Amino acid sequence: MTKRALTLPQFVRDLVASPPSRGGGLHNWFYRVARVLHPYRDSAEIVELLRAATAGEPVKRGEIESAVERSKATAWKPGQTPQSVQQAPTWPKVNTEQREAVIASGAGLVDLWEMSPVRFENNKSHTEEIIDVIFPGDPLLCTGRTDWDFATQTREQWRGKLPGRQFIVPSPMTARTGRTQDGKESAHALSITGPRRFLVIEQDAGTIDEQASILLHLAERAPLALAVHSGSKSIHGWFYGVGQAEEKLRQFMQYAVSLGADRATWTPSQFVRMPDGTRDNEKRQTVYFFHPEVLK
Repeated sequence: MTKRALTLPQFVRDLVASPPSRGGGLHNWFYRVARVLHPYRDSAEIVELLRAATAGEPVKRGEIESAVERSKATAWKPGQTPQSVQQAPTWPKVNTEQREAVIASGAGLVDLWEMSPVRFENNKSHTEEIIDVIFPGDPLLCTGRTDWDFATQTREQWRGKLPGRQFIVPSPMTARTGRTQDGKESAHALSITGPRRFLVIEQDAGTIDEQASILLHLAERAPLALAVHSGSKSIHGWFYGVGQAEEKLRQFMQYAVSLGADRATWTPSQFVRMPDGTRDNEKRQTVYFFHPEVLK
């Protein structure tokens, strides 16, 4: 029997039918889905399937072909537990009616600020003391001035430098460098990102008041530790995830996405805004909410 004659299992068809958009993990999706397609289709057919599934998305030249070729070495075999498949949730569409109902509660940025157990009311930078609390000890942290100028060092090696950084991975790293899925050595690789410490919820849509309403609503379902302004148009809500089953966190993230959250931050290595750090335009990434007690 030829590979072409083999019927694709339902879970593989579901994966092929639910690609993320560019910026939401599309590059990694090509690799993950190609892995499970190898037992059923040859390389040329896999390329065509992935190309058809992502028609309309801005795909880089050779990106699909490269993912198919690289995935051969780790091709899934029927009978194995497809772990990477289990970690790739299907994201819901925004439930506009429910989002509007949450926003209609009337809570906003002022409420978020007033409900904060710790408030910083001076103009001093508080980045260092916040990082000491949310990342106790001396873990490896990946931070960046930009999304291409970054490094992984111990917390003590970063001391005094963090207020000038704009990005951070919201979980400790396990090594200073690792291999990306392209095989390149990097200090910002998913392969060296440790267990999820925080799940960060970001929204690009809506006003700051509307985003604050959504975060306060989500805080009724999970422990909100931080709310950090991006210095532009969004607020990053840091929800504490230690001790929580990944399935439970995934359900929470799916609910947040249904309310308008960006699914990109589900990827553990995704950069988020440094608390009280400095954006590349010199704007401060103000902390509007800080609740260190949820970490205990």
